[in-house]
Amino acid sequence: MAIRLEDKQQIVAEVNEAAKGALSAVLADYHGTAVEEMTALRKAARENNVYLRVVRNTLLKRAVAGTDYECLNEALVGPTILAFSQDDPGAAARVLKDFAKENDGFEVKALAVSGTLLPASQIDVLAKLPTYDQAMATLMSVMLAPVTKLVQTCNEVPSKVTRVVAAVRDQKQEAA
Repeated sequence: MAIRLEDKQQIVAEVNEAAKGALSAVLADYHGTAVEEMTALRKAARENNVYLRVVRNTLLKRAVAGTDYECLNEALVGPTILAFSQDDPGAAARVLKDFAKENDGFEVKALAVSGTLLPASQIDVLAKLPTYDQAMATLMSVMLAPVTKLVQTCNEVPSKVTRVVAAVRDQKQEAA
């Protein structure tokens, strides 16, 4: 089915806008994936704030021109589905990696982060990146650890003095 020029321009503009705000991108080959499975993938993408789109390679090349994801042009061969992470750099990688585990016909082709093209074998690295909330929790626990240790150490001194006084009291009561 032919796409009108206005529709093509709209698709290119939409994908270009998504690329400008994206933190990372993942390309995958969806050949052989059933419609029901693609619907489940789109649902998972929406839940994780991942922009997911099936785009013709020629339109995708135009859409990513002038963005950090221009490096993806090398991987644009065959049927391609594009996923942009909007909030969390690893979100798209996690969604597509989980989907690829369950579907044999689905294969990740390439990744891009900050203008760097990565091979599909690096998807685990990108998928294991912590979310913003996880990173903040880790940072806060690291920042609070010295303060917590200081408070525990300061509380040990009065506790030890109290235990020594109680032991002396018990000793005197036994002697009397």
